[in-house]
Amino acid sequence: MAADIGGMLADLTEESADLDTMVNEAGPDAMSLDTPAEGWTVADTLGHIWYFDREGRRAIEDPNGFAAKTLELLSDPDNALAAILEETRRLDESLIPAWREERLLIIEALRKVDPSSRLPWYGPPMSPMSFGTARLMETWAHGQDIADALGVRRTPTDRLRHIAHLGVVTRGFSYTVRGREPSQAPVYVALTAPSGGEWTWGEESAADRVSGPALDFCLLVTQRRMLDELDLTVIGDAAAEWMAIAQAFAGGPTDTDPSRAGLPPLTNQ
Repeated sequence: MAADIGGMLADLTEESADLDTMVNEAGPDAMSLDTPAEGWTVADTLGHIWYFDREGRRAIEDPNGFAAKTLELLSDPDNALAAILEETRRLDESLIPAWREERLLIIEALRKVDPSSRLPWYGPPMSPMSFGTARLMETWAHGQDIADALGVRRTPTDRLRHIAHLGVVTRGFSYTVRGREPSQAPVYVALTAPSGGEWTWGEESAADRVSGPALDFCLLVTQRRMLDELDLTVIGDAAAEWMAIAQAFAGGPTDTDPSRAGLPPLTNQ
């Protein structure tokens, strides 16, 4: 997948605008609705996006300050995460304007940064392209939590290619974050784009394969749905092992919460 930072940032802008429209149409009363993430409301979810957009901008503009905040978080993760939640809840009615402003600021910061630089984050340093893609993935994945809370079925777009690519390239991370040795067996991934085309990764001759709608693959690697709820075909032990632990986002190891079972399956139809 060729690096096109301008295109990625345009897609990040559009993904954010779609989420903004969904939240705006739902109205202020929807902010208190529970999402599938236990203990998190719609407002908490938007606050999470706002906070890590802000910290993402800090990582770009003040890497030393970001490193100090990261050490603080890692030294006591439970208290740090509780403090983050408390901070975002204090925003109250100013949350949505703050989120809108912060998204504009981080996109502008990414637009100005040297594309060849490496940006610090909570895992390994990333290129600006990967960094922005991760923000798009977070916006889309948490947007799915909000859509589930609102009972909204979103129309998938080809912006999913960014998230699918991230899901593929984080295969090794899904192992190492669990203290496991990554499988070296090649896996071929062939996904049907929302627009009807095909996106592929790996060698077509590989015995292990994952195929199906791009939407379903993205829901799996962001742990928004479980495999048995999705229309994915998984062939081979290496592919099955990967799909059982796939994790396209930074942080400690997590697995799809069984409480998500029973949410309406999403398809490209």
